[in-house]
Amino acid sequence: MTCSRVCGSVCKSKMSGQKKRNFRIEAFKHRVVVDPKYADKTWEALEHAIQEIYNHNASGLSFEELYRNAYNMVLHKFGEKLYSGLVTTMTAHLKETAKHIEASQGDWFLEEMNRKWADHNKALQMIRDILMYMDRTFIPSTNKTPVHELGLNLWRDNVIRSLKIHTRLLTTLLELVHKERTAEVIDRGLMRNIIKMLMDLGSKVYQEDFEKPFLTASANFYSVESQQFIECCDCGDYLKKAEKRLNEEIDRVSHYMDSKSESKITNVVEKEMIANHMTRLVHMENSGLVKMIMDDKYDDLRRMYNLFRRISNGLSTIRDVMTSHIRETGKQLVTDPERLKDPVDFVQQLLNEKDKHDKIINLAFNTDKAFQNALNSSFEYFINLNPRSPEFISLFVDDKLRKGLKGVSEEDVENVLDKVMMLFRYLQEKDVFEKYYKQHLAKRLLSGKTVSDDAERSLIVKLKTECGYQFTSKLEGMFTDMKTSQDTMQGFYTNYVVDSGDCPMLAVQVLTTGSWPTQPSATCNLPAEIRGVCEKFRSYYLGTHTGRRLSWQTNMGTADLKATFGRGQKHELNVSTYQMCVLMLFNNADRLSYKEIEQATEIPSSELKRCLQSLACVKGKNVLRKEPMSKDIGEEDTFFFNDKFSSKFYKVKIGTVVAQKESEPEKQETRQRVEEDRKPQVEAAIVRIMKSRRVLDHNNIVAEVTKQLQSRFLPNPVVIKKRIESLIEREFLERDKVDRKLYRYLA
Repeated sequence: MTCSRVCGSVCKSKMSGQKKRNFRIEAFKHRVVVDPKYADKTWEALEHAIQEIYNHNASGLSFEELYRNAYNMVLHKFGEKLYSGLVTTMTAHLKETAKHIEASQGDWFLEEMNRKWADHNKALQMIRDILMYMDRTFIPSTNKTPVHELGLNLWRDNVIRSLKIHTRLLTTLLELVHKERTAEVIDRGLMRNIIKMLMDLGSKVYQEDFEKPFLTASANFYSVESQQFIECCDCGDYLKKAEKRLNEEIDRVSHYMDSKSESKITNVVEKEMIANHMTRLVHMENSGLVKMIMDDKYDDLRRMYNLFRRISNGLSTIRDVMTSHIRETGKQLVTDPERLKDPVDFVQQLLNEKDKHDKIINLAFNTDKAFQNALNSSFEYFINLNPRSPEFISLFVDDKLRKGLKGVSEEDVENVLDKVMMLFRYLQEKDVFEKYYKQHLAKRLLSGKTVSDDAERSLIVKLKTECGYQFTSKLEGMFTDMKTSQDTMQGFYTNYVVDSGDCPMLAVQVLTTGSWPTQPSATCNLPAEIRGVCEKFRSYYLGTHTGRRLSWQTNMGTADLKATFGRGQKHELNVSTYQMCVLMLFNNADRLSYKEIEQATEIPSSELKRCLQSLACVKGKNVLRKEPMSKDIGEEDTFFFNDKFSSKFYKVKIGTVVAQKESEPEKQETRQRVEEDRKPQVEAAIVRIMKSRRVLDHNNIVAEVTKQLQSRFLPNPVVIKKRIESLIEREFLERDKVDRKLYRYLA
């Protein structure tokens, strides 16, 4: 190598104008030459050092001198020689390493590989420190592989992928995983080190040399195992095994695999153990989904939900089977003739079913909204299969508010009312419920048999919130009438001083005709004593209210009578107004025929028979005797005052024998009233729609009317068509002259 020097001579300039001479660069007169064997000697020293590092003799080396040697080789343009020598030396050493690993037997195979890998990494760190200058300058400028990465690649090519190690390593790793799956204990620490080695060699090495074969072997393992399990286990046990396997794989990944492998191996387990057997599991006889629901197996159901949710259509499979089961069970319940005999029990069974499935959804199905919606749609489906559901729900409310909620805490009352409202929401014919509810509420209020005014008002508030003011305005009017009647009676007794003693005390409820259920005004001849007080009240009321008319509803009243029987035994009888009229006749006669009673009271025949039946045929309440003795009342029967009547109670309530459910004629009459009430509602909806749209075709009118009215009832398209015809006749609408299916609104 030749060094150069700068030599310059300056000539003094003279005044004579001699030319100025410039600096010039000249080479050294002699060359500095580097020893031709410098590169070889330096490399020999470095090569020896690398070998000493591999042989664990690095303590005697001067790393500063070695770094300087490597630095000078690169500086003097021997970087290529240094790099190629490193590759050759490392390759030769790793080939020897591979032979040592190949020679190891049995369990020592992985131990030896782990030890050699640790040695290689330690040596590689030292070598990289010595060759740091080459790593920073020569390698980037020549686009070669950095020293550390080079060491990993050479380990991969000469050790991991050597012919005798490559297959053996994969087989050994898969065998250890299999042993662990079959409950054998393995060295997880060693597994973690070996698999981390593959990960350090690059994600591609890990995936190609371990992960893909591992997933394939796992799929085969779980395919066979799942088939064995499903042949010998019931659904609950199978799900436990599937859950256990899934958790084991997640744990395995966390201990000695790449975290990215978790989703891949869980997908394999899910496919082989769940997805491939999903249909068979849910329909498994005597242990599948339906059996679990019937037996309230919350743990098994929760396990099924958590496993099936991992599959794309898993939850929909559970939901479909559950929906089908609930609909079938509900259909049997609402169409069972035996169940229909007791409306209160019928509704209680509905509530029990709802509670049961609500609990399953909350405890096992994670309060899943989709499952809740499926449950609601199922209940709505089968409740409306029975046209008497609105009546039965109202009867259930009537039973609870009459006696069923006595002594129950306010919180429990609210709970029962909320459950009733839940069933009410499922009804498509809410207006039918309203009709029956109004009738039952009227009877409770007039007889004073409601357990709590607060409970009554609470339910009305809930109905108002659900359906709006219009739905409950008449119900609230009934409560207003009851309060007004109390004030009226106070005014009456303030103005009319009633004689004490035998003069009857009168309590009148004045009902507004539009608010209360329409009742046929039945005739009845009241006893003279009662008639006199009634006339006084009529005079008082009409004198304080102008433009009003009173009509007595004797079929809805009650009376308390003081009666004296044989041996001077006295009782207070709580009876209906009709029963009072009958009993008062026996003040003047000991024996009366049916015909005589009918003629004297003019009570309608059907009501009179039920009245006499409750007075003469009910054991313990028979204040009358009849001949001949039988359970039914005939027009030829004769009745006597029963002197021998006795009771351990001073106050005796004698109810009227009455069917809890409506008779067929009554049912038809109620249905007819409902249909009549619907007509103006349908017409009002049609007019509202046409007023805003002006022009609309028939199908769209039907759809819009149904949408508007479905919160109260589902209108029949035939009824809608008839109401449209009626509106056309009354000139609210007209048909289009060209398209007869189009209707126009007439302002």
